[in-house]
Amino acid sequence: MIIGAFSMQKAESVYTAYMSERRQNLLDSLLTEMDRALRVMGGVAQATNPSPAQGMEEPELSPAQRELSAALMRVNHAGEVAAQALYRGQAAVTRDPDLAEALRQAGDEEQDHLAWCGTRVEQLGGRTSALTPAWYAGSFLLGAAAGLAGDRASLGFLAETEGQVTRHLDEHLQQLPAEDSPSRCIVAEMREHEIAHGAEARERGAADIPGPVQGLMRAAAWVMTTVAHRI
Repeated sequence: MIIGAFSMQKAESVYTAYMSERRQNLLDSLLTEMDRALRVMGGVAQATNPSPAQGMEEPELSPAQRELSAALMRVNHAGEVAAQALYRGQAAVTRDPDLAEALRQAGDEEQDHLAWCGTRVEQLGGRTSALTPAWYAGSFLLGAAAGLAGDRASLGFLAETEGQVTRHLDEHLQQLPAEDSPSRCIVAEMREHEIAHGAEARERGAADIPGPVQGLMRAAAWVMTTVAHRI
């Protein structure tokens, strides 16, 4: 009886310690996500690597060219806000530690893009999108939903997203004024990174995304880019 009571007491103690550690881990994760979200939405994201445009001379742009470049870089900034949230949402729900770490590392690289675009928008005399909180919240939920569908589906969603972003950046390289070398340099560097992220997702076993889902993703991206171009 005494041994049985002792064993039960020990089991209860171990279980209590386990649940306490789990709650602490969940709290730590929640605080980390809140901190990242506030930094992204507050425009205080710090780049780990210097901007490709660092040290470049500011070009002579007409008011119309400057306004166009600022609008396009605002769209890119909004896209990087969404990318941050997508990666974080996917990493939050996957049960694969290696995949979660890869997603977080990709998110850190996207944070560089976010900081580069934000700085460039300011240099052009523009402002970032007023709907930044909406882009982040919606994209985080979308990323989490994709992650809950399974790792292969999540990776497929990621690969398709990066493919669409790459095409979007190709369009911006055509639209940006030829004289705006700093903006063009940033976009070109971002494009290379997005291609690499998409390739890594496919190497990890990304599933093919059904055509209707691809269409919905393109429609959502069109709404965001159209609105962010103005607001």
